[in-house]
Amino acid sequence: MEKKPYYIAVGSGEILEPEDVTGNFEFEILATEEEVDQLQEVFEELAMNEEDTAVRAMIPFREYHLDKENDVYDWNLTELYRMLHELGTPDTKRHIEAMNVLPPQ
Repeated sequence: MEKKPYYIAVGSGEILEPEDVTGNFEFEILATEEEVDQLQEVFEELAMNEEDTAVRAMIPFREYHLDKENDVYDWNLTELYRMLHELGTPDTKRHIEAMNVLPPQ
């Protein structure tokens, strides 16, 4: 399959095609439609995880690092950045590496 450019807005969970870009994106990737579908699944998981962590936040005296909901959210967020790094342009790869969000390999 042919890879096409896509533009990613992590905060809003958007995957934009070139004709849809208005300047509001953080990362550029080159991906097949299948890879974009996988990325969309991770965004959907993150959205569900955000709801779980919001509910958990209402429980007093429960520390962040002892919370499975936060662990799942963190894992999915790391997976998102791993995928963006893998599919990213050289600029995207450098930016993600500078963010220091991926575990050492």
